[in-house]
Amino acid sequence: DPLEVIDKYGADALRFTLVTGNAPGNDMRFYWEKVEASRNFANKIWNASRFILMNMDEAPTATLDELTAADRWILSKVNRLTKDVTENMEKYELGIAVAKLNDFFWEEFCDWYIEMVKPRLYNDEDTTKNAAIWTLKTVLIDALKLLHPYMPFITEEIFCNIQDDEESIMISSWPVYDEKFNFPDEEVAIQTIKEAVRNIRNVRAQMNVAPSRKAKVYVVSEDALIRDIFENGRVFFATLAYASEVAVQSDKSGI
Repeated sequence: DPLEVIDKYGADALRFTLVTGNAPGNDMRFYWEKVEASRNFANKIWNASRFILMNMDEAPTATLDELTAADRWILSKVNRLTKDVTENMEKYELGIAVAKLNDFFWEEFCDWYIEMVKPRLYNDEDTTKNAAIWTLKTVLIDALKLLHPYMPFITEEIFCNIQDDEESIMISSWPVYDEKFNFPDEEVAIQTIKEAVRNIRNVRAQMNVAPSRKAKVYVVSEDALIRDIFENGRVFFATLAYASEVAVQSDKSGI
């Protein structure tokens, strides 16, 4: 009974479940676990939005020159997401569009970008704090608009609380791909840092090292470009890699 499902998990969770992994002409089995996963996805978005609202004192503004590599990376990601999801919807590939939205929200935005900017948000002396808040708000609004056809209720609630420029998400302008938000170099840089963080976490897990135990991390590379990537991302790399200190050098001297 759809009403039973809605009463237990909400209409958004049911809608999202019915589109997820579905293709036109195919039957699909109903699993309570899938609805629960959709509810958890909605909770993830809600919690991320609350976090952003808690850190927004006033309407943030920023220019492209003020953005860090991490800011440019997530803007580039949501820019491509806009293009891909729009194309999928025009081809009625709703299941594919939803999968891309799920991956972007859960992994790129919540698990990576929000964690990257926390050190900047918690430091009032950081000159890039305002750029981080502007990026968080900008990316969230565009992602909410892309998600709205599948989760109309939670996206409308968050949208109306996070901005005052448009009356309702239902009649707001649809996001459009913009070449000026295409940053391939920053995507390569952040992907490099993400791979390093994953490898460090894997080693720590294999050695049963608790996250509370910090370790000095050495980044050794003869490639100046690689060293620059980690120098520029030193603050959030240290946080994500559970590092007490990050040393970037061209050789193994002093290790």
